[in-house]
Amino acid sequence: MNKQPYNQQLLDFIYQSPTPFHAVKNMREILEAGGFTRLPEETDWDIQPGGRYYTVRNGSSLIAFIAGRQSALESGMRLVGAHTDSPCLKVKPKPELNRQGYFQLGVEVYGGALLNPWFDRDLSIAGRLVFDSGEGSLDQTLIDLKRPVAVIPSLAIHLDRDANNERKVNPQTDIPPLLFRDPDKSVTDFFEFLAKELSSSGDLPEKARILDHELYLYDCQKPALTGMQSEFISGARLDNLLSCFTGVQALLEAGDQVSCMLVCNDHEEVGSTSACGANGPMLQSVLQRLYPDPGLLTRVMRQSLLVSADNAHGIHPNFADRHDNNHGPRLNEGPVIKVNANQRYATNSISAAMFRHLCEKEGVAVQTFVNRTDLSCGSTIGPITAAMIGVQTLDVGVPTFAMHSIREMAGADDAFNLYRALRGFYNHQSTLTIQET
Repeated sequence: MNKQPYNQQLLDFIYQSPTPFHAVKNMREILEAGGFTRLPEETDWDIQPGGRYYTVRNGSSLIAFIAGRQSALESGMRLVGAHTDSPCLKVKPKPELNRQGYFQLGVEVYGGALLNPWFDRDLSIAGRLVFDSGEGSLDQTLIDLKRPVAVIPSLAIHLDRDANNERKVNPQTDIPPLLFRDPDKSVTDFFEFLAKELSSSGDLPEKARILDHELYLYDCQKPALTGMQSEFISGARLDNLLSCFTGVQALLEAGDQVSCMLVCNDHEEVGSTSACGANGPMLQSVLQRLYPDPGLLTRVMRQSLLVSADNAHGIHPNFADRHDNNHGPRLNEGPVIKVNANQRYATNSISAAMFRHLCEKEGVAVQTFVNRTDLSCGSTIGPITAAMIGVQTLDVGVPTFAMHSIREMAGADDAFNLYRALRGFYNHQSTLTIQET
């Protein structure tokens, strides 16, 4: 695939994936079109050499793999990890707020969101609903209202003269979005109101009663190629749907000789500790089904490499002093190897050297990121997964501006070059290991 169609498909995927549930749904459709078969976790699995499979947990995490024809004891596995969630605003269980004749929603902040950019945006609502169908059964569905239905208006500068100097955002009181006028306080149950709206549009059965939900607000503005030469990608959820899409596309082009796997976990932005997070049992349970003998699994992992793909901080031209002088990755100059002495990233000299070697073969430039020593460092699923399954691990990502904002920015070349690197990684035939000394 060439860069232009790749980037357009990336933009379409991000736009159609406002929540982790939608992202997994869209990845499933891409994988099935590419010949992958779903394996429900509650069934027995019949894995055939050369077969292409995937499994889903909670509708928000996905693991896809190719069962290589070569013995994994000889060639190991090529694993790529990413995460499906992004910082955002999540609707509270009882969100109804009626103040000054306006109907608003109470929201929680999911993950480490940059809050100021959420003001004055056209927001919509998407997520998962669990409902009583009206016929005695429970069901679930994904919804996406797609149109602007909410906004968080800023306070005018005339009422806050110090706004440009010291305005702080109180997440409890300052960010409830406004949905509509309701001077008579006629709407007392938002989900009863929502059920009627969705029933009238055919998105829910007429008698459906919403019992619970996981709903999120998102920016309606579409992702786009920006810059005078269209050299940048701007959009929501680049962290980390860009890596999810890149991993899927690379896996589609993997051969059937060596075993390859893509792991896309939910809940990375809130610590990864859940049934479907990286600090949970999902990956280990899949690997145990592929290699039931514990000794065999350990031997396979010792021959394997995990590339944890999660965006990196590009050096911001207005804030270059926030970077280490020798480690400021630039947009459109290649994917970034992420290093941290305190194991916030799992990269070591061996895994970094392997990735550099692979990228040299693919003609992909590589950069390095190390945080300023006097600033704290974020983390990824890399160290967590490495600790869970004992696999050699590398942290990489495309350099990005405005990480955790409602709209982030990356390089149009970098997304495509990460895809080229991961495609080469999946198709690398020789051993990935270096003998222990």
